[in-house]
Amino acid sequence: MALHGFNNLTKTLSFNMYDICFTRTREEREAYLAYIDEQYNAERLTKILNAVADIIGAHVLNVAKQDYIPQGSSVTMLVSEGPVEEAPDSSFEESPGPLPDHVVMHLDKSHITVHTYPEYHPDEGISTFRADIDVSTCGEISPLKALNYLIHSFDADIMTIDYRVRGFTRDTSGYKLFIDHEISSIQNYIPDQVRDRYQMIDVNVYQEHIFHTKCKLRAFDLNNYLFGYTKDQLSVEEQKEITRSVQWEMDELFYGTNMDAPFTAN
Repeated sequence: MALHGFNNLTKTLSFNMYDICFTRTREEREAYLAYIDEQYNAERLTKILNAVADIIGAHVLNVAKQDYIPQGSSVTMLVSEGPVEEAPDSSFEESPGPLPDHVVMHLDKSHITVHTYPEYHPDEGISTFRADIDVSTCGEISPLKALNYLIHSFDADIMTIDYRVRGFTRDTSGYKLFIDHEISSIQNYIPDQVRDRYQMIDVNVYQEHIFHTKCKLRAFDLNNYLFGYTKDQLSVEEQKEITRSVQWEMDELFYGTNMDAPFTAN
């Protein structure tokens, strides 16, 4: 569509993921947190955000990154308009975005950030790792095009995804436009093979251009939640108790509320 001046709409994608692990002892917990801290250190997170910038066609102006003690890291990128390497596609068809090596459009000054939060229960055997990523863009492109890549970059048990369009722009007659593309659900930007792996819930406020999707992994393999050993080293009763504890943690994170049930003690 023909606009009067620059497209002033701001589109923000917030991608939040959780990884969950059952750690029976303090030593297991410390080993898990050390593994997570190395796996998602500031250096690797910077590479992930650089790939996101490439996908949305941004030019990185500045990078601020930090590893924290004892755990956690964060990266913030200031980005600006970059060169268009392919013809812009203004159709905004709802579909999963590209993986790296595809630069499709450009954007004006904005930012991309990531923060990590390792965490554990003070009494029980649950440890969690959370990563929060925000991609905020101005102009035509939606940061949802980077969602496919972000999902592939993190092995998430739970994902919470928010997308919002703010502000307005004008067409050549001065008519205000509060959104410049059709969108019915964030799920339409997630590949079918990923959607099949997750239970999903949508909470959308269409008139406010606010879209929210929560995802919880469907299949459950206890071995994926043990650190340093496998379930065949546990008794059947221990397997049941740990499964109950981990699944309860996943449900609380998915539904965003504390659920009244006992956890497994160390």
